[in-house]
Amino acid sequence: MSKNKETLEALSKEYQDTIPADLRTTRSFDWYLDQLYDEPRIARNAHQRVADMFDYYGTSYDEDAGVVEYEIASEDPLHDGENTFYGREVHEAIHEFVNKVKSGARGLGPEKRIKLLLGPVGSGKSDFDRQVRRYYEDYTRRDEGRMYTFRWTNLCDVIGDQDPADDVVRSPMNQDPMVLLPQDQRDRVIEDINEELDAPYTIRNEQALDPASEFYMDRLLANYGDDLQAVLENHVEIIRFVADENQRQGIETFEPKDKKNQDETELTGDVNYSKIAIYGESDPRAFDYSGAFCNANRGIFSGEELLKLQREFLYDFLHASQEQTIKPKNNPRIDIDQVIVGRTNMPEYRDKKGDEKMEAFNDRTKRIDFPYVLQYEEEAKIYNKMLRNADLPDIHVEPHTLEMAGLFGVLTRIEEPDTESVDLVQKAKAYNGEIDEADDIDVKKLRDEAATTADIGEGMDGVSPRFIGDEIAEAIMDSMHRDRQFLSPLTTFNHLEGNLENHGSIDEESFDQYYRFLELVREEYKERAIEDVRHALAYDMDEIQRQGEKYMDHVMAYIDDDTVEDELTGREQEPDEQFLRSVEEKLNLPEDRKDDFRQEVSNWVSRRAREGDTFNPQDNDRLRRALERKLWEDKKHNINFSALVSSGEMDDDERNQWIDALMEQGYSEEGAKEVLEFAGAEVAKSEMED
Repeated sequence: MSKNKETLEALSKEYQDTIPADLRTTRSFDWYLDQLYDEPRIARNAHQRVADMFDYYGTSYDEDAGVVEYEIASEDPLHDGENTFYGREVHEAIHEFVNKVKSGARGLGPEKRIKLLLGPVGSGKSDFDRQVRRYYEDYTRRDEGRMYTFRWTNLCDVIGDQDPADDVVRSPMNQDPMVLLPQDQRDRVIEDINEELDAPYTIRNEQALDPASEFYMDRLLANYGDDLQAVLENHVEIIRFVADENQRQGIETFEPKDKKNQDETELTGDVNYSKIAIYGESDPRAFDYSGAFCNANRGIFSGEELLKLQREFLYDFLHASQEQTIKPKNNPRIDIDQVIVGRTNMPEYRDKKGDEKMEAFNDRTKRIDFPYVLQYEEEAKIYNKMLRNADLPDIHVEPHTLEMAGLFGVLTRIEEPDTESVDLVQKAKAYNGEIDEADDIDVKKLRDEAATTADIGEGMDGVSPRFIGDEIAEAIMDSMHRDRQFLSPLTTFNHLEGNLENHGSIDEESFDQYYRFLELVREEYKERAIEDVRHALAYDMDEIQRQGEKYMDHVMAYIDDDTVEDELTGREQEPDEQFLRSVEEKLNLPEDRKDDFRQEVSNWVSRRAREGDTFNPQDNDRLRRALERKLWEDKKHNINFSALVSSGEMDDDERNQWIDALMEQGYSEEGAKEVLEFAGAEVAKSEMED
């Protein structure tokens, strides 16, 4: 039994704390008017409220990419990081989406456009859309995101034919109470509150009352001799309005149904047949405001697979976006206020792109490309998130497993480089940030070239993270069935290769190319595994420190045209060029680039010294790799390579030391044995050939 037993009282109190204190409190219109002057933001429109929501949960700025990262996506503070998004390309798409919302908040035009998230299957556009809706719900429950609507009361006291069941009627469109003021008087209030507003936008509201509310207002004004104050004081209550997708208020999702059965009333509402017998068919009180656009008012409309809808069915979106109105059948136009978001996959977009009859719809659409991730380490974080959020068996994921799976995914998505000096794997590494200062690789140029050669955009085609994630899951279960308590890259590669042709989203024409990419990834993993084994077999931190200090002594003497003291004789001598080159050649650094590298590490050491940090070659990735490889060259002749590939010598002390060294690098014991047999055989073969 759990020691921390929950009680109903504690659970109830915790739930109660999440509910706005004034959710069930009714207020007067006069109270609301005072609130407008105290806090004008409560009268924001949908674009303004959504824009503020993104900033409210936190932001950070990526100077290298020139992109604002919104913590709604990068941190997911409400769910402890469960639904975070990864990859520069994805955060660029989110940045573009928010910029369009913020432009709409200022009335610059995007408020009259559909924000269409375009991307391949599994790119995360649906997850992002869902995340925005979740946070909008939470934001409207907080004081910073509060909004209000109204309801009509005591209608039967004045309107003789009013159904007693309709004595109290909530605003059918959940409109802002400001719409109860005639436009001239409303404009004066808006002018006043904008003077008090501290925001990059101004409050605007030119909406008309919905037809039912217009009917009630007209009948009530007639009763009170056009005394607006009497109407509002006797028949209007102000109530808190929070967005709730499940209750279909302030947020609505719309999914296309069977093309033959599409009905515009799903969007705009329909006659309330239960009220026709009471009010008559043409009476505005007999209309059912249950259409998706009605439910989404004051918030977010989310249209899934929008371009799968019939062309005629999309016409309602033209008015909803451009005119910000809907036109139900046999009813007046209704003003709406919402952020309209659509999502679509690549096939539907390509199908509609060349359709001249879609010109009006396309003109009212702001396309936001939502590509796959093109940084393989960021892609690996997607798989790691999948494992973190699952009930993962007691299995160890070996080093490089998720990264190499991510590399395969990225290779299928990026465009082949136009230059012979950079191959596909090098391009993927460059996108991942693995560029030495001495490397002649221009990432911006690679991105620009890809933008011109790709059909729509780089990252808009390729293998989905879902496919790779599914194969990782299968590889985990397969390992468990074979009593292997670890998941290695080799097992993952086998599952990827074995199921490529069984996945419905991968077209047959891509099979041969994807198999080639898998071989490239195998080669990359082989090099990394060999590097790990070399590290385990020959690593000596003290020796690397000593060699690093020696290298820097000779570099400084070389740069200053000075001498250095000989370690054995104590005499001054010229810098040992042969020793310097023996280190630098391990980075494949040509003779004509040696001065650049030496100056680079000299500047690095000087900068650290000014900051009070001691010299440690482990802190400079390039220098560390060079020294490790030189140490390997110095020690490899004393290593028993036959023991590397001999599983029968597991009791050998030397072999056990190698396994321990690999375990220090993150391997499990069984995984260390596998990588020794795999990479060790390759090392032994290459060294014996030498």
